[in-house]
Amino acid sequence: MTESRKRQRAERWGRRAEDIAALMLQVQGWRILDRRARTGAGELDIVARRAGILAFVEVKARGTLEAALQAVTPHQRARLLRAAAIWRGRRPDLLDYEVRFDLVVCAPWRWPRVQQSAFGAESGHGLDLI
Repeated sequence: MTESRKRQRAERWGRRAEDIAALMLQVQGWRILDRRARTGAGELDIVARRAGILAFVEVKARGTLEAALQAVTPHQRARLLRAAAIWRGRRPDLLDYEVRFDLVVCAPWRWPRVQQSAFGAESGHGLDLI
């Protein structure tokens, strides 16, 4: 399989994982505000709100759940924090919401797993940027 075909296949799997994650969040009562939101600092997979919480959700699809959990590097976390700050700056109506960074991990033939508050201020990554 050529490298471009592998990349296309991975992209399709990632989009399906984002679709699954968004549907799962909606079933749990979350309102999806944005998907694949582009900012100057990067892309946010899903932005959702529920009961005073604004969640920036990163979705990772890998061959195993463990690999998906390890896929969010410190560099990517910092980029996500910056992107969330930019996105939130565009929505002053959401400034009173508690901000949370969640991670949804997907692996073939497994139920997706949600890790709430996967990173941010509580893990020492500076949520005060927002």
